[in-house]
Amino acid sequence: MLETKIEQENTLMEKRRIRISSKRQITIPAKYYEALGFSKEVDCIYSNGMLILTPVKKDDPAFAEEILSDLISQGYTGEKLLSEFKRINRQIRPAVEKIIEEADALAKAATDNYIDQTDDIFGLKDETEA
Repeated sequence: MLETKIEQENTLMEKRRIRISSKRQITIPAKYYEALGFSKEVDCIYSNGMLILTPVKKDDPAFAEEILSDLISQGYTGEKLLSEFKRINRQIRPAVEKIIEEADALAKAATDNYIDQTDDIFGLKDETEA
């Protein structure tokens, strides 16, 4: 394994050569695996001739308190509260993605030089596109 430390624009990077098995599999070096907090899955991004592996982000509980508060005020308790919370929580990401698509469409209509970087910034690419 070849390992090189590279300093670019005040950022220290490490480059390591890793073998690819006949089944197209790689082994992530332990120190990278631990430093990045990987678990059983990674997000794999292909961009500009590179593969980028990032830890899978846990579901963002951005509206969890608001959803729970609303459901409790509606009288939900116990298992019904839990199942209704899960149902509504699953609708958040698609709703946010739809809002982003609409904003992208408006931005594209406003300028010919528009480059959408939302998916890269927020990791919202649909897994079927990868």
